[in-house]
Amino acid sequence: MSAPLSTAAPDVLPVPHRLRRRRDFGVATRRGRRAGSATLVAHLALPATDAPVTVASPPQVGFVVSAAVGPAVVRNRVRRRLRHLAADQLRRLPDGALLVLRALPAAAAASSAQLGADLVSVLERLGTEPAAHRPDVPA
Repeated sequence: MSAPLSTAAPDVLPVPHRLRRRRDFGVATRRGRRAGSATLVAHLALPATDAPVTVASPPQVGFVVSAAVGPAVVRNRVRRRLRHLAADQLRRLPDGALLVLRALPAAAAASSAQLGADLVSVLERLGTEPAAHRPDVPA
């Protein structure tokens, strides 16, 4: 008998926080602010402040890891590492924010510590700050 499925581990990006629609990727990359580092470029689109307030949507994060980063095995490894690191940074993002993280070729050889430091650095330059406790984001 197999074990029951457990809830997602804290290091996994929860499903409501995953950016999946092509339109949303376009909004973040074309209309959002951009900051880069040696290993990645971040595009952040914040919700309009004059929009009528409805049910708050959670911040969403998407990933772009092109063939320039390396073969499929390397690209998937980089994507998994970025997904883990982004899950730890969800508290910095306001509700409705769209964040796209684009890996650069240097990300393939970077350590997780370097990727994490670069992610924090670009988020700080984009003006995100650690937020108070968010009940929808695992601790």
